[in-house]
Amino acid sequence: MWVFLLLSTMRLDKYICETAGLSRSEAKKAIKAGLVLVNGMKAVSPDDNIDETSDEISYKGTSLKYEQFVYFMLNKPAGVVSATIDREKTVIDLFSGENCKGLFPVGRLDKDTVGLLIVTNDGDLGHRLTSPKKKVSKKYLVKIITPLSRSDISRLETGLNIGNGEVSAPAIVEIVDESSIYLTVTEGKFHEVKRMLKAVDNEVTYLKRVSMGPIVLDPLLKEGEYRRLTPSELELL
Repeated sequence: MWVFLLLSTMRLDKYICETAGLSRSEAKKAIKAGLVLVNGMKAVSPDDNIDETSDEISYKGTSLKYEQFVYFMLNKPAGVVSATIDREKTVIDLFSGENCKGLFPVGRLDKDTVGLLIVTNDGDLGHRLTSPKKKVSKKYLVKIITPLSRSDISRLETGLNIGNGEVSAPAIVEIVDESSIYLTVTEGKFHEVKRMLKAVDNEVTYLKRVSMGPIVLDPLLKEGEYRRLTPSELELL
């Protein structure tokens, strides 16, 4: 009786690309130059297969660890664009110390909006969090020009015409004070929060996302800072 073991293998040059952030040609040059060790021995060929779960790989003396998916919480500052590539500075540019291959922001925050942004390379998770069918909640701290009336609150919580033939889904309004509210929405329409407040003859002067689904912005993160999601946060997702 034959027993076959299914091993987790990957080409060495691909592994170096994924973990060290090198291009395929750079990885091959590094291997040929003797800069890559596999289990303490100099690697011989870029074509070699390694077990990414058990083999110990290092590049220039630094141990490398393979992760198929990575998950970050970013406190997005104003002035950066929620995109992977743009003529302007993007949120991915804030991850200069990381292997940014495949990273993307989950959903968008306007350039002048701050707060919680999940950044990952997990396309399936990104789709689930942004799919309109999933109705994932997004909670914002909103500063406004004038206090909301009871009628305004009712309209926001019922859903209202926000222009361009679009009607917002019912939202949750929590009054903080006369000039601040928490607004929870389950959609991701373009400039939705600003358009909702404009529809009740108000204006947004400051907008900060404080949560997305079960994930709440870490109050210890300063604007522009990020950290990995914790195991418990990943479990929630």
